[in-house]
Amino acid sequence: MSVRQKLLLLFSLTVAGAVAAVAWTVLVRVRQIFDQRDQRETALFVSQFQREFQHRSAEVAAAVDRLSAQERVRSMAFELVQSGDPAPYLTEAQTLATDAQLDFLEIVGPDGNVVSSAQWPARFAYPEPAAAAAATQTPFLKREELPDGSDALGLFAVRAVGGAEPAVHLIGGKRLDESFLADLPVAPGMQVYLYGEAGAPASASPAPPASVAMREFDARRLFGANGAVADAARYQPLIDAARKTGKDANAIVYLTRRREDSVNATAIPLKDQAGGVLAVLAVALARAEMVEAQQRIRAIAYGVAAAGILLAIAFSLWTAARVSRPIEQLARAAEEVAAGNWETRVPERGRDEVSVLARSFNRMVAELAGQRERLMQSERVAAWRELARRLAHELKNPLFPLQLTVENLTRARALPANEFDEVFRESTQTLAMEIANLKTIIGRFSDFSKMPKPQLERIDAKDTLARVRALYEVAGAASPGAAKITFGSEIADEPMPMDADPELLHRALSNLVLNAMDAMPEGGTVTLAARAIDGKIEMRVADTGTGLTPEECERLFTPYYTTRQHGTGLGLAIVQSVVADHAGTIAVESRPGGGTVFVIRLPGAG
Repeated sequence: MSVRQKLLLLFSLTVAGAVAAVAWTVLVRVRQIFDQRDQRETALFVSQFQREFQHRSAEVAAAVDRLSAQERVRSMAFELVQSGDPAPYLTEAQTLATDAQLDFLEIVGPDGNVVSSAQWPARFAYPEPAAAAAATQTPFLKREELPDGSDALGLFAVRAVGGAEPAVHLIGGKRLDESFLADLPVAPGMQVYLYGEAGAPASASPAPPASVAMREFDARRLFGANGAVADAARYQPLIDAARKTGKDANAIVYLTRRREDSVNATAIPLKDQAGGVLAVLAVALARAEMVEAQQRIRAIAYGVAAAGILLAIAFSLWTAARVSRPIEQLARAAEEVAAGNWETRVPERGRDEVSVLARSFNRMVAELAGQRERLMQSERVAAWRELARRLAHELKNPLFPLQLTVENLTRARALPANEFDEVFRESTQTLAMEIANLKTIIGRFSDFSKMPKPQLERIDAKDTLARVRALYEVAGAASPGAAKITFGSEIADEPMPMDADPELLHRALSNLVLNAMDAMPEGGTVTLAARAIDGKIEMRVADTGTGLTPEECERLFTPYYTTRQHGTGLGLAIVQSVVADHAGTIAVESRPGGGTVFVIRLPGAG
């Protein structure tokens, strides 16, 4: 990944991360604000509901008090106690309920049985446990059964009729139904529902234990100010939680798949005197306004993020022009310098850090070029000095015998003819031998200075090694006594094609084999090996000679360096030159007393 791409990615991620963090924080805060508002509105409605409930309770209690205080009712109670015959009063409750505007009214005799019922006349003589609640004087919730088999939730009050002993009781109440909910003050976006429990009517007996199984939820029992609730089943988990625990429950109810249609609902259990849950009041506040606000914030965040990313792209391009492009130019210039182009320079613009780096780079390249020129000049001078030293050393050896021979001839001139002829023959032989030696020395230096350019051909490394082995194996076997040299082979079976000059490669391998044979004056084994590895051909020439020290291995390929008493020290330099001309490498592996291995690696065919 380039610097430009990294900058673009960094800037884009920074902008996107910052916008996402801000948007998330705002969304959470918006939700908290709306939740707090919903809680306040719910709490306000609950307080209003309680006030309305108390108002209705006071109305019911006042209506029953007025009935119990009427002379007509007092007389009825007295006669009922005296005669013990309830038959004359079977329809009295209906008349009294109509006069008092009560939905429910029952007259209960001294024995606790119903004398007259406005809502269900057939309940005559049925026991009514609720009459025992007269001592509390407090209105209470009760579920009342109706003739059609259904039941209704109502707010009731019980009063004893004065003037009769034992007491006759009036139980009157009003429904908690749609009209009750319609009278409640509801805020915009709020819905109020009431869920009435099913089952037998409540009594004054203690509530059943909490371990008793809760009755199954019935969606038909949930109603609002406008009647049945279409999505009643959606409220079941919330209402069941309030019914089970007897405590307020709060949850988000999703009426459809759209978040806009969800509501923040609170379920409030309504209990009877014994603590049992008779009904659940559900208050639902629409979340559409909050969801819409969140969507607007999210849309703004997306827009800001997109704009920020575009700005990041523009900024990264500008930064690339100011920073990454000069750095890329520096990188390319460094590669060119590494490839040998010492004239490479980079533009110097501005006064910033990148420009300082460019000027420093140009100055460094100029200094390196000057140092390289001085080093090359020093190396050339050293090479010429070494050449002169080596040449003087090599020429000095044959010149000394030549000088002695000439001096002998000069002295022998005064000898008799027969003696002079003998000295002359010996001297001319010596002169011829030393002159031939001089020609050999000069020829070796000439060969090193005139290495021919390789003429590449497609050859097989196995054939080249076989040719070298066949040439020197006979000579090694013919070595006298303990100096016998044997040849080994570790050559792979598969073809090893390569593009090389067969004569130059043969000459290089021959030099290595001769060096190996010279390193084993007491005899030994020369091993020729070859294999293909990673697209290259690796050839090895190993001996079992005395080996070399690390210092000798470092200087072994230096021209004119030799570890033998005779020789010019050009053989391995020539081998290295041949290998380099073939785009290959040569290395030596050796240790004193452990033999020596020369490793040549050349490119394979293609």
